[in-house]
Amino acid sequence: MMQGGKLLTVFVCLVSTVALVNAGDPYFYYTWNVTYGTVAPLGIPQQVILINGQFPGPNLNSTSNNNVVINVFNNLDEPFLLTWSGLQHRKNSWQDGVTGTSCPIPAGTNFTYHFQPKDQIGSYFYYPSTALHRFAGGFGGLRVNSRLLIPVPYADPEDDYTVLINDWYTKSHTALKTFLDSGRTLGSPDGVLINGKSGKVGGQNKPLFTMKPGKTYKYRICNVGFKSTLNFRIQGHKMKLVEMEGSHVLQNDYDSLDVHVGQCYAVLVTADQTAKNYYMVASTRFLKKEVSTVGVMSYEGSNVQASSELPKAPVGWAWSLNQFRSFRWNLTASAARPNPQGSYHYGKINITRTIKLANSKNLVDGKVRFGFNGVSHVDTETPLKLAEYFEMSEKVFKYNVIKDEPAAKITKLTVEPNVLNITFRTFVEIVFENHEKSMQSFHLDGYSFFSVGSEPGTWTPEKRNNYNLLDAVSRHTVQVFPKSWSAILLTFDNAGMWNIRSENWERRYLGQQMYVSVLSPEKSLRDEYNIPLNTNLCGIVKGLPLPTPYTI
Repeated sequence: MMQGGKLLTVFVCLVSTVALVNAGDPYFYYTWNVTYGTVAPLGIPQQVILINGQFPGPNLNSTSNNNVVINVFNNLDEPFLLTWSGLQHRKNSWQDGVTGTSCPIPAGTNFTYHFQPKDQIGSYFYYPSTALHRFAGGFGGLRVNSRLLIPVPYADPEDDYTVLINDWYTKSHTALKTFLDSGRTLGSPDGVLINGKSGKVGGQNKPLFTMKPGKTYKYRICNVGFKSTLNFRIQGHKMKLVEMEGSHVLQNDYDSLDVHVGQCYAVLVTADQTAKNYYMVASTRFLKKEVSTVGVMSYEGSNVQASSELPKAPVGWAWSLNQFRSFRWNLTASAARPNPQGSYHYGKINITRTIKLANSKNLVDGKVRFGFNGVSHVDTETPLKLAEYFEMSEKVFKYNVIKDEPAAKITKLTVEPNVLNITFRTFVEIVFENHEKSMQSFHLDGYSFFSVGSEPGTWTPEKRNNYNLLDAVSRHTVQVFPKSWSAILLTFDNAGMWNIRSENWERRYLGQQMYVSVLSPEKSLRDEYNIPLNTNLCGIVKGLPLPTPYTI
C-alpha cells in the first residue's frame, strides 16, 4: 500500500485533474482492493481475482454524466489494469485502462481512475485488461442510468438485475498464459457461469434473483467470457429486448438471445407465470460440444422447485444471423440526451474512408499468432498514447503498418505494434472479414458505431446496397459469423488512442488487436483532455517532465 504522504500527493493531483472533466456534475468515490482468493465455481478450488472480496466484482451503478472516481489498490503479485468496456471516455482515452494507453498499476501500489459516462446510458461491464487476468475474474457489471429529466421508453421496473454470463476454465490464468506463450491453444471451456456460479438441474441451487408475481423486472445480460457465444433463455418466460450497449431498441419479445462475447442486452421480464422457481439457462453456441449451466429465478414466497425440462437452444448460426437482423434502433426514444436517437441520420453521411480488417492466423517461430491484415500486434513497454503525447512515437512504433485494403491472400504475419492514423471527425466505414470457420466478435473502445450489415461470403462495394441505413443499432461490439463479413459506420470524433480488438481473448492476447490514433490538429481542451497528473509513467517517458498542457 502507498504511504499517507504519497496518497495525499495523488489526491491533490487527482483533484486538479478532476476539475477538467466536469465540475458541475456529481461525484461518486469508491475504493477497490484487488486481491487473490480461492473459490470453486465449477466445484474445483482455484485462484481467482477478487475486488473487495467479491467474485464477480461489485456492480458499478452510475447515471449519465456522473463523475466516477475509483481508487484501485493492486494487491496482486503482478501489474494490473481495469478497462471499462463500452464507456466512451469522451476526450479522455487516458482512463481507458488498456496497455496501449496506460502503464499498468505496479503490484503493491494504487491508481485512481476518474471518468465520466458523458452523454451515455446503458448496460456495460468492466474487467482486467492485463495478461490473462480476465480468466481469473476481476470483472463486474457497469450500468449507466438515464437522468430523471430524460424519458425512458418503458415503465420503471420493479428492480434492476445484472446477469453476467461467461465460459470458464478450471486452470489458473497463469497456467493458461503458459499454454499460449508456448504455442498451445486453450481448447474448449470447462464450464459456464452465471454471476460466478454454476448450477445443476435438480441441484441445491439458491435463487440468484427473486420476483414478485405480476411485477416486471429489468435484466442486464452481459457475456463477460473469453471465447464462446452464449445463448441465454428463461424457462417459461419471454424477454422483451429494450436496450443494447447504450441504445434503446424496438421492443421485440424473444424466447432466447445469442449473446456474443463482449455484448450486453437489457430485457424486461414479467412474473406472469405460476408462482414457483424457474431455471435461467446459459449454453455455449458454435462449439463441437455444448457446455451449459443453470441458475434459479424464484417467485417471492414460493418453494416449488423448477421443472427439469429445460428450453432448448437454437441450432446453427443462420438462426443467430436472423436474430441480429431483427434488432432495430428505436428512432423516437431519447437516450442520454433529450433529442430522439433517430435525429442522427447516419445513413445520409458520405463515407470518406473504407478500412477492411481481415482475420490473420499463422505460425511465427513455430507458435500460433493472430492479427489483422498480416500484422500481429505486440504491446510496447511504453504505452502508445504516452509515446505519442510526449512526441516520441518514432522510438516506439510506426503508424499505418497495415493498408486499408488487405492482400488477397495473407501468407505470413509480422509481429509489431499495429497503429492506424484516422483523421479527426471523418466518417469511416470499417469492414471486418472473417475467413475462418469459427465465430468472431470485435470491439472498438471510445466509440459506438452503427452495425449496418452482416452477410456470408466476401464483402464488395456492391454490398452497401444491402446496408441498413435507417435504424441499425448503435453499439460497441459486433459479431462476425464464419466465412462472413460485418460492416460498421461511425464518425471518429473522439480524440485519443483507441483499441480495436478481438473479443476472443486467446486471439487478442496473441495479437489480434490494434489501435487507432485520432488526433485533433488544434491540440485544444475542446477536443482532448491533458494527461492526468497522477498518471503512471513508464518505459522511455519515465521521469520526464510533462509536455506543455493543452489550453482552450
